Amino acid sequence: MERLKGIILIVSGAMLWGTTGPMIEWLLLNSDMTVSYMLTVRLLIAGTCLLVMLKMQGKRISLPWKHKVWARQLLIFGVFGMLGVQYTFVASIESSNAVIATLFQFLAPVFIIIFVTFRQKTWPPVVQVLGMFVTLIGLFLLLTNGSFSGFALSQWAVIWGIALGFAFSFYTLHPVRLMQEWGVLLVVGWAMIIGGTTLFLTNPLQIIRHLDYLKEWNISAMLFLVIVVGTLAFVLFLSSMKYITPVETSILSSFEPLTAMVISVLWFGQVLGMWQLAGGIVMLIGVTWLSIAGSKAKE
Repeated sequence: MERLKGIILIVSGAMLWGTTGPMIEWLLLNSDMTVSYMLTVRLLIAGTCLLVMLKMQGKRISLPWKHKVWARQLLIFGVFGMLGVQYTFVASIESSNAVIATLFQFLAPVFIIIFVTFRQKTWPPVVQVLGMFVTLIGLFLLLTNGSFSGFALSQWAVIWGIALGFAFSFYTLHPVRLMQEWGVLLVVGWAMIIGGTTLFLTNPLQIIRHLDYLKEWNISAMLFLVIVVGTLAFVLFLSSMKYITPVETSILSSFEPLTAMVISVLWFGQVLGMWQLAGGIVMLIGVTWLSIAGSKAKE
């Protein structure tokens, strides 16, 4: 029964996260809203809501700041982890579309294996190397649509997409000890506040000027939905880890790009090229392969 609960949680979380991509794409297409403004509002509101909820539950939310080591780790995660992933994800959507951006985040396992290889100074198992190779073949098809004459994506789409994969790998690796010590929701809440505040301080006047966007009911309603749906997706995703294995999580996470693709086709009429679609499928196979290989290596 618990395994079924975990599967329901991860599938629900993945589908909700896949839904946020097209919603963000709609906001970027239907307003002059900048990436910085959108993320500042999203991170500050979502982070504040999480911390208020924890405070109402009797949690001592200020405790991590009383320890220099944990405070430093929290700051690093907030700026380079939380803000890094959120910014590269939205920038990737802006320079390509929601489906492409969602697929690019599946490069994270490749970067994780490369990092671990350098750190441990040992070659990864052959099965992981093959999984990386399959994932990169899928990426090649996604970028070129099967043509050697040129990229099917713009230069900035590729740059932000690769940056998204790298940021997601850091986001996955760095906060493990933080979350074990202080809990997932507390770390995520403070990381959102740190990321949103950092972005606000880079250009406070621009953020304040753009508050006029909130007067347009359709824009403010969609931004509210992005905040709620995105935060709920994250909570469901993390909650599922208590009940199912990382391999199952990786496989069922494929509902993210599938959901983004279906919504983008129905909403925007966007369709990937034949070879791009094949590349996306190959990438998902490669990532699943890497997860299974990593699980076996761990055993």
